[in-house]
Amino acid sequence: MPTPRDRQARIATFVAYAVQGLSFATLLTQVANLQNKHHLSEGSLTLLLLIVPVFAGIGSVAAGAFASHKGSKPLLRAAQPAVASGVVLAGLAPDVVLLVLALLLFGLAVGAVDAGINMQGVAVERRYGRAVLNGFHCVWSVFSLAGALWASAAASLDLTVIMSAPMLLAVAGSVYAGPRLCTIQEEKVESMQAVAGRFPWKPIIPLCLAMGFLYVGDAAVSNFSTVFMQDVLRAGASVVPLGYAAYQATTLAVRLGGDLAVRRYGPAAIVRIGGAIATLGFLGIVFAPSQPLAIVAFGLTGVGLSVVAPQSFSAAGRLDPAGTGVAIARVNLFNYVGFIVGAALVGGIADAADMRVAFAAPLVLAAAIIALARGFEPAVKARA
Repeated sequence: MPTPRDRQARIATFVAYAVQGLSFATLLTQVANLQNKHHLSEGSLTLLLLIVPVFAGIGSVAAGAFASHKGSKPLLRAAQPAVASGVVLAGLAPDVVLLVLALLLFGLAVGAVDAGINMQGVAVERRYGRAVLNGFHCVWSVFSLAGALWASAAASLDLTVIMSAPMLLAVAGSVYAGPRLCTIQEEKVESMQAVAGRFPWKPIIPLCLAMGFLYVGDAAVSNFSTVFMQDVLRAGASVVPLGYAAYQATTLAVRLGGDLAVRRYGPAAIVRIGGAIATLGFLGIVFAPSQPLAIVAFGLTGVGLSVVAPQSFSAAGRLDPAGTGVAIARVNLFNYVGFIVGAALVGGIADAADMRVAFAAPLVLAAAIIALARGFEPAVKARA
């Protein structure tokens, strides 16, 4: 039975996820404006944006080492305001050099926060004794959508205002949540037998691969769904964004009920079904004969892929009963690996062949998630 303290930590973790979703969306929705402000070519912009996932991976690994000794609470209290600072500085940057420094700060901090909020989410889930992690990811999606809607509503304002105003809310949320998060003693609810440097890779390999394959698919949809709708299916300007909108909408819808489904059917079954649905969605994209069917197919990929990340972190937490956070940080690293590989792989195949063929790559990897689902079964505790 959750205690009042457990409920307090859960609310604080909801706020931390909300802050991260809002911060991430506030930066990403302004990429085109930043490109125009600094007169960047497509190639220069691509190289610049690679700073974020590369340094986020470094931040995630560093977060695992830090949290194994100090816990994720002090990590988040420092890193979440740093994420907000990176967003504001990116908007203020008068030249490319300072923009690079802002993105470097954002990347390092966002990787640390991604790892830290999932450490907190797993700690709360462990204390509740039932699946609750999908709910946290749902809140991330809601506030990410809110950030995008703000960017649309405030499009006529100065870029600095657009990027700074939401970060005032983000900092306020961080200040509220920080003191109320799980402490290191509350995270490490069992004997501390695992040591960061000695935590075994073998039991988390299926989770790492599934996370990477998920984000290859996510990168494909996020980066190329509008290109597919425009160039392959000749969609008009009002229809072009609908594929990505369907993906995000179904991701949010599934996460709303994801915890109930996991409690009833188990994580492995949910991941297996999700992999199958995502495979069907990518198959629909490859062969879509019309715009409406392509939009439906993009929505199916959201249904299938949305369950993988929360269950990857949850399973990593079960494999690390000492609560060191190392397993979660390692799994989180493959978020960025998958996104980088996905953007390069799909873009490269599209250049060499065409966009339909390019979407066959995430199709194959989504199917591989089905085979990896066994790694999500409630497992015996990993040994150092």
